Amino acid sequence: MRVLVTGYGGFLGAEICRQLVAAGYQVRGLARSHHVQLESIGVQVVQGDIRNRQVVEQACHGCDAVVHTAAKAGVWGRWEDYYRINTQATELLLELAIAANCRGLVYTSSPSVTFDGKHQSGVSESVPYPTRWLCNYPQTKALAEQAVIQAGREGHILTCSLRPHLIWGLGDPHLFPRVIQRTKAGKLRRVGDGNNLIDVVHVTNAARAHVLAVERLLNNDRKLNGHSLFITDGKPHRCWDWLCRIIRAAGLEEPHKGISFRSAYTLGAVLEATYKLTKQSSEPAMTRFVAAQLALDHYFSIGKAKELLGYVPDINEEVEWARCDEWLHSLAACQQ
Repeated sequence: MRVLVTGYGGFLGAEICRQLVAAGYQVRGLARSHHVQLESIGVQVVQGDIRNRQVVEQACHGCDAVVHTAAKAGVWGRWEDYYRINTQATELLLELAIAANCRGLVYTSSPSVTFDGKHQSGVSESVPYPTRWLCNYPQTKALAEQAVIQAGREGHILTCSLRPHLIWGLGDPHLFPRVIQRTKAGKLRRVGDGNNLIDVVHVTNAARAHVLAVERLLNNDRKLNGHSLFITDGKPHRCWDWLCRIIRAAGLEEPHKGISFRSAYTLGAVLEATYKLTKQSSEPAMTRFVAAQLALDHYFSIGKAKELLGYVPDINEEVEWARCDEWLHSLAACQQ
């Protein structure tokens, strides 16, 4: 069986490739760059842009399943940029995967597709999409997710959407470096009391969920088809405690300054309006989305993933933190 992984060189995509290869699949990767380490374990590469029809058609040819991790992430930027990559490219991939007779497509979504700026405390997949959005990333991901789910329910291809939350682990190029950079710059603040509960998921667990989904869809599992699933480590953490765990491992002093959620949210709204008015492309120091994510609960039930995937979080958290500690310290030393 051959599986195409888009965004194969990313933090999650690379781990999915490694696990698929270990499970005996032939793996093809699609990305704009080559990733030699993955090619060395047998990943076949199609280099190009996920928005290019010819490239995507070539990538899908001869594949039995697709794992679509490629996306534009972030909390700030133009709608057009997010929409073209997150929504339109997903629609193109769906079209061409169906044309190539791929049997299944696993979409990497995000729990933020359900976030409306209010507490999410142990919510299930029954929570609806918001009627208002705090930034372009979750809205464009939600539009893509709906297209994926609809394609599965219409019978064109078996699909499911996985929503991993705050992926972490050794080599994380997103969350850990961002926390360290903001701490060193004196820009990280506790928003609210810091006791809000958040879910995270180790990259090994997140990738395993994707591999399980591929296996189920290739085995013609109709129960999974057309569903979205939250994927976490199954153990919520206090937000500020978890951030400080990163900061301590990096050898940095924990920030002691705080700001109320109301003040942070208001500041974010003002900065967003100012940046739009002055057409600044850089990210504001605070946004409404970031304020809400730092101050409010966002943890989720994984009962549906356990039922439909057989997913069980399976890492030793302390062992994985120990693996990260030295690397985080080196990362902090290298950052300006």
